[in-house]
Amino acid sequence: MKPAAPRAGPGSRFSVRQVTDPHDPAVEAFGRLQQQIYFEPELLIPPPVIRALLALPAGERGNFLVVAEEGGVLLGGTFFHYLRLPNTGFSSFMGVAPSARGQGIARRLHQQRFAVLDQAAGGKVEGVFIDVVAPERLSPEALEAERRVGSDPLARRQAFAALGFSRVDLRYEQPVGGPGGGPVTHLDLLYCPHQPTEWVPTERVLETLRAYWRPWLGEQRAEQEVEKLRQRAKGARLRLLPAA
Repeated sequence: MKPAAPRAGPGSRFSVRQVTDPHDPAVEAFGRLQQQIYFEPELLIPPPVIRALLALPAGERGNFLVVAEEGGVLLGGTFFHYLRLPNTGFSSFMGVAPSARGQGIARRLHQQRFAVLDQAAGGKVEGVFIDVVAPERLSPEALEAERRVGSDPLARRQAFAALGFSRVDLRYEQPVGGPGGGPVTHLDLLYCPHQPTEWVPTERVLETLRAYWRPWLGEQRAEQEVEKLRQRAKGARLRLLPAA
């Protein structure tokens, strides 16, 4: 039997919390939400992996899940990481159920994400990165897949812009997951700084991606991919451009 779609009507009294128990039912509910609203399920982090990452001790990388719920029903969530060396966060996924949008859930999740990251840092993180689809580089097939799950890539970018994200002025490729296992080339790297700015240091970007990629690419491959970005960056700082 298919689970009922989550709902949040006008005046909804949703709550936001951090999930710390890897066996919390919210982990499975978050996995279902990802599958419901994202058009490329093969790029998602499945619940068993999320549980394993939540169970890891905090070190150079911390893994966190924050969810929004109403009456025990999950309405939205974000899975993200604290990267100690660059003192930044990287968001692997953030989303809100279609029937629950327009209630300020994404903003509350984003605010709580910063609070969790600041706590992990013992101060203030520099900011949060996320990679997001570039609508103009999606194929007709991918656009149709977006439509089938009720998603709009431009509206997604506008939502991130409203939260304070900007596009890092750098040609970005996610190393694996594209056709034939090659790079994913239809993503942009976005950044939300803790304090408003028009630039981000290149080394902050490179150190963030090195730390984010290393666990699943390995030391050598991660370094190779970071070096490719360094060659494209051509400077000590990168402009932050409108996200949408």
